[in-house]
Amino acid sequence: MGKSKNKKFKRPAFGTTGLPVPVSPREADEDGEVDSPAGELLEKLQSPSPDVRECACASISRMVQQSQTIPAFLQRDAVRCLGPLLLDRSLAVRETATGALRNLSACGGYDVCEDMVKQDILTPLTALLRECCTAFDSSTTPSPTSNKTQRKCVEDIANEAVNLLWNLCESSSLALSVFNKQGLLELLMLCLQRHPQHTELAVSAAHCLQTVTEDNAELLGAVTPAMLQGLESVLLSSQPSLSHTLLRILIAGSVWNLKGALPSGQQAQTLNALIATLTASLELDSGQVIIELQEAEARQRTEAVDGTVAGEQVVVEEMEEEEKGLRNGNVPMRSDDLSDLLPVENEELREASALLSAQQTSLEIIVNMCCSDDPSDDEWEEQSSSDESDLCTDGVSESSNQLLSPLCMSAEVHNALLNHSVPEKVLKKTEFPSSAAVEACNKNPAWKGLVKKMQRVQCRALTCLHNMLSVMEVESLGGVTALQALAEHLSKLVFSTAEIPKQDEFLEAITSALRSLLQIMASKNIPQCMSPQQLMSLSEVAAQCQTVSVRVNALAILGITGSTLAKEQDTANSLQMIGTFLLQVASKDSSLVVCGEALDALFDVFADGAEAERAAKTIQLLSALKALQPVFKAKLRKEGKGKYSPDQLCVLDNIKVNLRRFIGYLEKNCS
Repeated sequence: MGKSKNKKFKRPAFGTTGLPVPVSPREADEDGEVDSPAGELLEKLQSPSPDVRECACASISRMVQQSQTIPAFLQRDAVRCLGPLLLDRSLAVRETATGALRNLSACGGYDVCEDMVKQDILTPLTALLRECCTAFDSSTTPSPTSNKTQRKCVEDIANEAVNLLWNLCESSSLALSVFNKQGLLELLMLCLQRHPQHTELAVSAAHCLQTVTEDNAELLGAVTPAMLQGLESVLLSSQPSLSHTLLRILIAGSVWNLKGALPSGQQAQTLNALIATLTASLELDSGQVIIELQEAEARQRTEAVDGTVAGEQVVVEEMEEEEKGLRNGNVPMRSDDLSDLLPVENEELREASALLSAQQTSLEIIVNMCCSDDPSDDEWEEQSSSDESDLCTDGVSESSNQLLSPLCMSAEVHNALLNHSVPEKVLKKTEFPSSAAVEACNKNPAWKGLVKKMQRVQCRALTCLHNMLSVMEVESLGGVTALQALAEHLSKLVFSTAEIPKQDEFLEAITSALRSLLQIMASKNIPQCMSPQQLMSLSEVAAQCQTVSVRVNALAILGITGSTLAKEQDTANSLQMIGTFLLQVASKDSSLVVCGEALDALFDVFADGAEAERAAKTIQLLSALKALQPVFKAKLRKEGKGKYSPDQLCVLDNIKVNLRRFIGYLEKNCS
């Protein structure tokens, strides 16, 4: 059966964009295309009034969050119109213009980002970042209120600029090349240094840094000892806020990406500090923290209401004074309105979100630590293990870098993960989110989005578990007893509810973990607690999933289960059930990759044994495969080169050969 590949996480694109703001009906016609408003707003960018320019930028920023409005702005050269405003005389215009370009990059996708880079948006953006970094510490007098306000404004502009840079570098290799050549790493480091004063800017810079340092060998030469020392100082910082926890995790990810630049004598110490940082975030009970933060928010809201009631008399007196002044012809000095009574930002919600992001990122970093350096995608195995003649005695395939032993993870990483009890902490995070926290978030519209974040943490933990199972020895994971307990735990995650969870992300994570676990247990002849009927029900749900890797995992699980059953007695009925399902998938699935995995599983299940021969005759496996063979060959010839990668085609071609051989085997033994 196909080997279970470990996963590798890339930083997600466009992680900083806000929720879309609906466009009013007057801004779009019936076909969803923006009419004159786009042109009118772009014309206002040329206004001599900074207020008009700022208002136009803010309107564009809102409108481009609706993808259907973006073409109208691009057709009118919006990037070239907004670019010069990054260096506008007005700081407010700079901030709103940068925010508009940030939203355009976030909502426009890869093609729009590539186009923005080709239109040289990085030139004014780089100049803006340099000016911001120069202005961070400049002041003519010892911190007067005006200078504090101006520095806060400059930091806010820098935050928008860094987010724009992050989106561009995430989406465009050209942008990453410009980043390397223009020495923008130094600017990100300066933004990171603002973390005691402006955490949001530092977190944005850390997000960007983790992105640009990933698989970027060219950047390693630009990393100086001072930069490494600066990253270490942030990594070892002790600010208690959860936003700073997220900051430290992002820096840990960047340090991992830059490990090649670390002095050899410092690597072990840095690795331990890095993993200690990751585990510190995983030790936090996010469900309990969320409940406590919600309670704190409720207390503050109650206190704010009490304070408002107590101050009503003062407000009445002030209003009476204003009316008196108006009667005397004076202009009132008060400029506040009701919006001043609303919170500028929900600090508790922001902290809760930061914790979940920190835990998700921690798990993604550990996933990558437990990943081989094989550069190929995770779409499918490079090699079918049904033809194992090219496997060396030490378990290494000559045609693939995928290792079957823990040697694909360095001993230093392996030991550090075990010393910090990472497997146990990861396993704890694979549990379903706290029901109390989920219920509390669902009752509050502002907090409801955290439910999905909690679920994502669980999925990342399952993927992390999958990778650890792929690279660690059984003894390192706690031995046979621990694996059996793990099988029971994963069984509860899938089968404890009336229906198997059907979310694609969960299914991909749980089937990957199950596949790795069942492979190990089968190879060690360790009994496991899931019945063939249960695994069939999981496979039936997975077969309806649009994600190819989920369907492939489910078929591999059936292949593992069936090949184990074929060695036992009185299992023909279960083998018939599995074989019938695999044949159906092999003949009907729209993806050749999935069809190939189904055939590969069939080869494993019916390769040997009296029970397998009996089941094969009952389901008329030989005649079914003979009918399927020309169809599979024709589809491979017709669809292969244009639809599948060279690695996938190599596997499919190997399966085509094995199908011919397997038919010959059945003709000899099962006819």
